[in-house]
Amino acid sequence: MTDSQHQSFTPAPPLRRTHEAVARTAQRHAHRIALADDRRSLTYAELVTAIEATAERLRDSGVRGGDRVLLVAENSVALAVCFLALGRLDAWAAAVNARLSAREIDQFLEHSGARLALYFGESSADARAHGEARGARAVSWPAVGELLLGPLNQAATAEPVQDDPARQVAALVYTSGTTGAPKAVMLSHANLLFIGANNWRMRELVPEDVIYGVLPLSHVYGLSSVLMASLLSGAALQLVARFDPKRLAQALAHERISVLHGAPAMYAKLLETGGAALSAPQLRVAQSGGAPLTLPLKQAFEKRFGLTLQNGYGMTEASPSICQTRLHEPRTDCSVGLPIPGIEVRVDRPDEHGVGELCVRGPNVMLGYYRAPEQSAAAVSADGWLRTGDLVRIEADGAVFIVGRSKELIIRSGFNVYPIEIEQVLNAFPGVVQSAVVGRAVEGNEEVIAFLEAAPGAPLDRQALQAHLRASLSPYKQPSRIVVLERLPAAATGKVLKKELQQMAAELE
Repeated sequence: MTDSQHQSFTPAPPLRRTHEAVARTAQRHAHRIALADDRRSLTYAELVTAIEATAERLRDSGVRGGDRVLLVAENSVALAVCFLALGRLDAWAAAVNARLSAREIDQFLEHSGARLALYFGESSADARAHGEARGARAVSWPAVGELLLGPLNQAATAEPVQDDPARQVAALVYTSGTTGAPKAVMLSHANLLFIGANNWRMRELVPEDVIYGVLPLSHVYGLSSVLMASLLSGAALQLVARFDPKRLAQALAHERISVLHGAPAMYAKLLETGGAALSAPQLRVAQSGGAPLTLPLKQAFEKRFGLTLQNGYGMTEASPSICQTRLHEPRTDCSVGLPIPGIEVRVDRPDEHGVGELCVRGPNVMLGYYRAPEQSAAAVSADGWLRTGDLVRIEADGAVFIVGRSKELIIRSGFNVYPIEIEQVLNAFPGVVQSAVVGRAVEGNEEVIAFLEAAPGAPLDRQALQAHLRASLSPYKQPSRIVVLERLPAAATGKVLKKELQQMAAELE
């Protein structure tokens, strides 16, 4: 173990707020790069100063403790600084992806009762357009640069400030996607710090690491497992606004990237784009999460890079980590690993095969949904158990396997059909980049509908695919329809938007 590794794991007093992680790390690694993007970089010492200066600007702009502030942005140093500065004021940061529609931005502004909205137009044309459409004025702040400041909401009511880091909200994370009413998960400072510390330790992050930060900070995976873990460890986080497989390939080859987080779709597109020319001389940790990992993709990545593709599982309501594979215990299957240290899990109402709903309790569980007490009570029991809605089985060695979402379960002719099993088979077929399987209601039954994204320039042999499915799946699991799309609809994290596919399936003739 190096000196820096030894220092990284030295016990220290608990942190109360997320920004305190930066101050602590700066005491040992003041001149190391903390954050960087295409426009600027900040050392840990500079980041401490930037947080204080930005907190002062926010306070002068009318932000108070307990206020909600909407951050309309794509990944940037400026976004990370403002998130930490809001925590310094005990305000609640609600970061949302600038690529969302105007309707969604308006929904979030109304639902959150935001005191203020910041639009990060310097790094995002979409954010600039949203700001200009809402009468935001241009300002320039030290270490943050140019941004648009929305009108102050004089009617906004501040929430009570809690001294306890486990009760004080740090972030509102919206999970409703493009349909339905907004649903905002309230995550505390303690939630984010717990998951950040977990990832720091389990992936053995050190100050010498360079972490590729393409997962959006508007998503909790990017916020806690990437940003907070990086800041706690003293590593350098390279923030990237949008995923581009060619840019990622270039960074892996030439920019000393040692830690990579991504959704399975990102890894699939990296392999598809880079081919035999891919190289990653410094890469030591590759982590998949945010969606189910399939065995063909795991095997293809490991063959190309000679490195285990680690797996994990979580959800926004758990900040997000629940399970992770262990760094020094490589797996040849697609288990999401063991529960992370410090939490409890149980399987509710298991069937004859041991499959049931996973429930979790611990410091990662959310405070609830903002302004939705009934939904909060339905999701988290009075004694702290979070119902995940995910169906799992747990092997004798404690390894957790995700079978599917309880809401995505397809019941066909009285048999349970789990989409992930069919997706694994489809993804193993040559020329399939990724797939998604949904159910469609028909008279007295449900159909299995499969959507595929095929590799460009490689015609899909449908007869061979059907033969592959017949050889691999029981008759009741066979898709009734296979629809090939140029691209599967996906969120900025790469997670396939199954709600959109369910709607498309319902509209098929």
